[in-house]
Amino acid sequence: MLTNWVVAPTCLPLVLRRCHTCPSGTFRPNGKFRVNAHHKLIDAWLLALCTACGDTAKFTVLERVNVRSVRPGLLARMHANDSGLAAELLADPVVRRRNRIALDWADAWRLDTGGPVPHRDGGAIDVSVRFAAPIPVRPVRLIAEGCGLSRAEVERLIAGGKVVSAARLNGRLSGDFTFMLKR
Repeated sequence: MLTNWVVAPTCLPLVLRRCHTCPSGTFRPNGKFRVNAHHKLIDAWLLALCTACGDTAKFTVLERVNVRSVRPGLLARMHANDSGLAAELLADPVVRRRNRIALDWADAWRLDTGGPVPHRDGGAIDVSVRFAAPIPVRPVRLIAEGCGLSRAEVERLIAGGKVVSAARLNGRLSGDFTFMLKR
């Protein structure tokens, strides 16, 4: 029996970077952009607020780019403060590296299991886990949450060969994987 689970974001993740005003190290992006034109050149930033003092940080998206080289759809989405575009840009490793930021996905995602995992005596359950966004999560945590078990119990099941997967289950994953739970 194949069961499908989906790891989906519930909001934008926190951005980990030191605030210039206070000792806080986290910013909450709100999906707003600032676009500034200098004759034929354009700059664009994703705005985020410090979680402690409320100071605004600007994360560079475009820097001194010729206006004609920017896709009109991208520019329209920035002017409309599209939160979907903000999520796409935060997922982009080039943007994260340029701005020296990391993401904190704690409390920014949920696991949709489609109901309780059916327990069949002596049978095996195949589960396919799909990620709607590249959210780094420990598979042990997903299995524990989806099956209603403790993480220690899931680790014992993995060590005993009762949970089997081609993916590495003891690290973090942000891509789709499958596993089999033997009862």
